[in-house]
Amino acid sequence: MTRLTPLLSAAVLATALGGTALARDVVVHAGTLYDGSGATSQHAVSILIHDDMIVGVSAGYLTPTDANIVDLTHATVLPGFIDCHVHIGAKLPSRVNATEEWLTHSDIDRAFDGALFVRQMLQQGFTSARDVGGGDDTVAVKRAIDAGKIPGPRLWVSLEALGPTAGHGDPHSGLDAAVSRSGWDNGRVDSAADARLRVREHRRRGADLIKIMPSGGIASTGDDPRQQLMTDDEMRATVETAHALGMKVAAHTYPPGAIEAAVRAGVDSIEHGSFATADTLALMKARGTFLVPTLTVFDVFYATARDRPDLLAPGTAQKELANDLLPKRNLPLAVKSGVRIAYGTDIGEGDHSLEFRLLVDNGLSPARALLSATHEAAELLGAADRIGAVQAGHYADLVAVHGDPLDDPTAFSQVQFVMKGGVIYREHGAATPIAR
Repeated sequence: MTRLTPLLSAAVLATALGGTALARDVVVHAGTLYDGSGATSQHAVSILIHDDMIVGVSAGYLTPTDANIVDLTHATVLPGFIDCHVHIGAKLPSRVNATEEWLTHSDIDRAFDGALFVRQMLQQGFTSARDVGGGDDTVAVKRAIDAGKIPGPRLWVSLEALGPTAGHGDPHSGLDAAVSRSGWDNGRVDSAADARLRVREHRRRGADLIKIMPSGGIASTGDDPRQQLMTDDEMRATVETAHALGMKVAAHTYPPGAIEAAVRAGVDSIEHGSFATADTLALMKARGTFLVPTLTVFDVFYATARDRPDLLAPGTAQKELANDLLPKRNLPLAVKSGVRIAYGTDIGEGDHSLEFRLLVDNGLSPARALLSATHEAAELLGAADRIGAVQAGHYADLVAVHGDPLDDPTAFSQVQFVMKGGVIYREHGAATPIAR
């Protein structure tokens, strides 16, 4: 699928860690291009790249002197995908016992898992991602990627989610009260003062954004996903402090009342939002608040709750079975409302492209699904000037597939070519070799 013309000697080409670094000037010949601005495609175009940036997009197949040519004339080229809700070190629930995993693995273990899963994510075409709920391990993986030590998407990380004692993010829930570990209270917020302090601490430790837990959750013991657990004051203090530091705020929440309280507090996105009503979604649209539906995680956990409930945290299988089918049923309401939707899966290990199919199957057009994983996701991250589009001034983050994914959305999961920052990480449908 990719042809590198021998305009420069092979000695000029270098092999980066997990990818092939080309000459400084590269031209990608795209048979079809969706540039991230909408559903309109261009045909027979050249994408001009210098170092890691796109410098122009021109009609026709240009062959400038001393540039390497990447031949994607028989493919559809798209901006690199963006997953706005990941947990990079999280294993699939069907593979591990949740409580045993939590109590027997350290941040170092999770960092090594994360290093593997971000490489897989990149191979699937995701060149940027937002981790919303990790720890020092996620900061370490992000820094390793940025330093070129390991391959992976560009990461925005939030560290531990902020929430109240006995809330969805409390690691102590369901365990003997005497069981504890250093760092388990890094996200605990029981007052507005706590919220301000935690946000500042997270910023100091390397967080790019903040995640809060206004309501209970599903995959946690003892809390109710239909109750608001953070106070309005705690949410307002969190948002005010985060925004003052230039950080956005993502809010994990399900019920309408908690969603509306979080939106009025000024959060930038609602994660899940599974029980939202038409009025709730209208408020989100009016305030410009993004919805990140994360349909993938509900499919994954529902199957585990049905087939292997013993692997899940105590008391959570029942919650999964009672609630995990609702998000798909309610997505058409969100689509109809016109609320901005950003792509997110809520997984680490696993197939991050699954969300495309779930979004399309439940009411989102293929064109809007693509925008959710490109332009809209970039807007949510606050990085639309750098990622999410094939335009001059943006990083050379490209994905190529056979066929037209807007006609056949299964193409989203059949990525044949991946470039991140001008470096090729996948070609001919296979990963490029790691340098030795």
